Amino acid sequence: MQAFTYRYPVGVYFGEGAAKSALGHELASFGKTIMVAFGGGSVKRNGIYDELVSVLEAHGKRVVPFGGIMSNPTYQKVLEGARLANAEGVDAILAVGGGSVIDCSKIIAVQARTGKDVWTMQYVDHQMPAKALKLGAVVTAFGTGAEMNNGAVITNVEKRMKAPLQGAFASFAVLDPSYTMTMPMGQVVSGSFDILSHCMETYLGSPREENLSDALNEAVMRSVIRNIRQTLRQPGDKQVRSELVWAAAMGENGILKLGKTTDFQCHMLEHQVGAYTNCNHGQGLAVIHPVLYRHLYKENPRQFARLARTVWGVEPEGRSDEEVAMQGIKLLASFIKEIGLPSTFDSMGIDVTKDAPAIAHSTIRTPGCAKRFSDEELETILRECQG
Repeated sequence: MQAFTYRYPVGVYFGEGAAKSALGHELASFGKTIMVAFGGGSVKRNGIYDELVSVLEAHGKRVVPFGGIMSNPTYQKVLEGARLANAEGVDAILAVGGGSVIDCSKIIAVQARTGKDVWTMQYVDHQMPAKALKLGAVVTAFGTGAEMNNGAVITNVEKRMKAPLQGAFASFAVLDPSYTMTMPMGQVVSGSFDILSHCMETYLGSPREENLSDALNEAVMRSVIRNIRQTLRQPGDKQVRSELVWAAAMGENGILKLGKTTDFQCHMLEHQVGAYTNCNHGQGLAVIHPVLYRHLYKENPRQFARLARTVWGVEPEGRSDEEVAMQGIKLLASFIKEIGLPSTFDSMGIDVTKDAPAIAHSTIRTPGCAKRFSDEELETILRECQG
C-alpha cells in the first residue's frame, strides 16, 4: 500500500429518525440563516422538506429555500445559488436530496465565500478555495456517496465540460434509509450500480498487489450485488435499503481508497458523454464499463482476475489470468442486463457517434488507470457502446 494520512471531517447520523438527532446536535454551529437546497420538488411532495424546515424553525433558524437543482447540475446553477446565499446573508447550507443537490451545494458553499470564479481558480489558476459556508447533507436519493467527500461533478454548459471540482465537506450527513423509500426503482438500480462502479474503479487502481483496502472493497462489492438483486425482489425491505445506503457511503468515505491511486477512467468518459447528451449517470456507466474493460483488462490481468474470482465467483483452475478476467467481465455484463440496466447508448435513446471525437478528446485521463487511452481508442469504445 502507498503512504497515506487519514482523518475524516464528516459526522454520520445513520438510521430511522437520524435527521432530528443530527439537527439537534449540529445546528448550534450553523448560524441564523440556513439555505435549504433541493431538486425538482420530490422532497416537498413526500413531506421531508416540511419536516426538516419545521425542525430548523423550531431551533430559531431563518430558512432560505433554493430549489430546482437539476440532475447533472450546471455551473450556472452554482453561481445562482452563490448569489442568493450572499444576497440573503446565508450562514450555512442544508442540502436535501441526492448527489446532484449535494454536489451543487458543495460548490455553492465555496463560491459564496470567495471573490474569484471557482471554475477558473481550479482549472486555470490551479488553486483551491480556502473558505466555505457550513454544509450539512440529508440524503434522500443514494448511490453517489456525495455526502461523504468534498468532490463535486459539475457541468459547465459554455465549455461543454462535465468535470470534477473541489468544494466543501459536509460537517454532517444524515443517512436515513426511510427517506429513500420513495425513490423510483429505476433510480434505485442505477444509483446502486453507481456504488458498484465506484468500488470497481477504486479496486482496479494502483497498487495492484493484495492489500487490506481491496479486501474490504471485495466485501462491499459482493454486498452491493446481493442487495441489488434482493431489492428488486423486495422493493419495500428497509433492511436491504439500509445496506445499500451504507454501501454508497462506504464507496466514497475514503476507507476503500486508503493506500490507492484510483482508476475512475470510466467515470471520466461517462462525465463527458453526459456533458454532450445529459445521459443518466448510472445507466451511462452500465453501458461503458464492460466495453471499456474489454479494452483495459490485458493491461491489468492479475487484478481483473482477482475481481472475477472474489466478487463474481469465477473458478480459476485451468485458466490464465486473462481468461479468468474476461469471464468476470462477461458476468458483469450479464448482471447489468439481469437488473434491467441498458447495455447500449441506442437503448438509452442517445447518439454519441457525431460527437465521439470531441468527447474522447475532452475526457480527463486518470493516473490510476492501468492504461493511458488515446483519443482514437476512446472513440472506438464510444462507438462500440452505441449499439
